[in-house]
Amino acid sequence: MPRPSVADKRRTFRKLHVSGCWMIPNPWDVGSARYLQGLGFQALATTSSGFAWSVAHADNAVPRDMVLAHIAEIVGATDVPVNADFEGGYADEPAGVAESVRLCCETGVAGLSIEDSTGNKDQPLYDIPFAVERMKAARAAIDKAGADVMLTGRAEGFIAGVPDLAQMIARLKAYAAAGADVLYAPGIRTREQIEAVCQAVAPKPVNFLNGAAFGHSVNDLAAMGVRRISVGGALARSAWGGFTRMAKEIAGEGTFTGFKDAASGAELNAFFTKDKAARGA
Repeated sequence: MPRPSVADKRRTFRKLHVSGCWMIPNPWDVGSARYLQGLGFQALATTSSGFAWSVAHADNAVPRDMVLAHIAEIVGATDVPVNADFEGGYADEPAGVAESVRLCCETGVAGLSIEDSTGNKDQPLYDIPFAVERMKAARAAIDKAGADVMLTGRAEGFIAGVPDLAQMIARLKAYAAAGADVLYAPGIRTREQIEAVCQAVAPKPVNFLNGAAFGHSVNDLAAMGVRRISVGGALARSAWGGFTRMAKEIAGEGTFTGFKDAASGAELNAFFTKDKAARGA
């Protein structure tokens, strides 16, 4: 059976956003991406933090070229649509964002997100008019490329130290008007916050970040109006949690008891052997 083309994956991704509530988990390398695809997830999203840690960088500190190469690798290794965690577009000015988005479209992604955080503690968010210009630039770059890539507008206030729900909603509405296909407000947690965001931007779909044990199930979030659920760097952090606990136990105690929770090597070998055969590799 032939692998789906980039155009096929982009059409599939767009259709997924029409109805229902679904998971888009975040792998950080090819192995985790193939494993998640093997579990039946219909789409995947990269994670800036998960990838950064895998190459010994802090989040938001990986050069654009490295990120683009990573995105292209994940896209090329999988048969499902991939959404790129594209941080702030690797530029401040709208023209720079547009150039970065053009390059990201060339990787074959089905979607990408643009954030409104600055990385500056004194001014953690771009002013709304400037943030809107950045979003418009991203939209124009996608349209010029004829890529049919879905654009996600991210309002970062709740994770950037500006937890103002009214301002966040105003930003999301402005990003929707500027051409964002999907809206995303990482850091909101309560039912009231989630429902307020979903209702404010309807009928556009909302991505919810479920990166901690908030107690919301997929069914709960569907009832609140969420269309897409991602986990950000949480899967990578879970893997790092097991690794660091064991490394510290060995270094500090000279014991190995934590290995009882390790994944089975036989199961992993069996999965990747079957996966390789399915790819015809």
